[in-house]
Amino acid sequence: MTDCGCGATPPQTKAQQRVLWIALALNATMFVVEVATGITARSTGLIADGLDMLADASAYAIALAAVGRGIGFKTNAATLSGLVLLLLGLGVLFEVVQRLLTGEAPEGAWMIVVAAAALAVNATVLRLLSRQRQDEVHIRATWIFTRADVVANVAVILSGIAVLLTGVRYFDLVVGAAIGLYVAREALEILRDARTAKSQAQR
Repeated sequence: MTDCGCGATPPQTKAQQRVLWIALALNATMFVVEVATGITARSTGLIADGLDMLADASAYAIALAAVGRGIGFKTNAATLSGLVLLLLGLGVLFEVVQRLLTGEAPEGAWMIVVAAAALAVNATVLRLLSRQRQDEVHIRATWIFTRADVVANVAVILSGIAVLLTGVRYFDLVVGAAIGLYVAREALEILRDARTAKSQAQR
């Protein structure tokens, strides 16, 4: 198969496209919901999680472009996804520092409700992607993105409970920072996968 993506679309490619379109729509929706709620509820964790959803939506769009293409295009798509995620992680850490200096206590109840909805979305997407990822580097990249989201969602829920019970905003800031660091680590994993796949293709 060449990088042009020409010819008939095989069933596996169609299945990948269907899953990625579903994932793209769900993550784009949750990005709007989480960031809007995070701003209203003054939650760094929700904003960080929402921006992570935006990065995921971007990754799914990139992966859609890579479906049916050659290994060179797929490794480049995975590399771009990793770079986007790395920038996101650094941006979240910057937001945490800003809110540490100027922020106020977030609303724990909103954090719990919205993060729980996001968790349900990501668990569904993760299950769909796990059936398709196989050894495809661009699909594995999106699976890693989603796996990171599930962990982040659980962390936001736990911090929301802590804030609700204590009123202490530092739980939210710690979770926001942890999400930023975790996202950066996942980005490096994607970049390593892409580099390995590219090296194997060149042999």
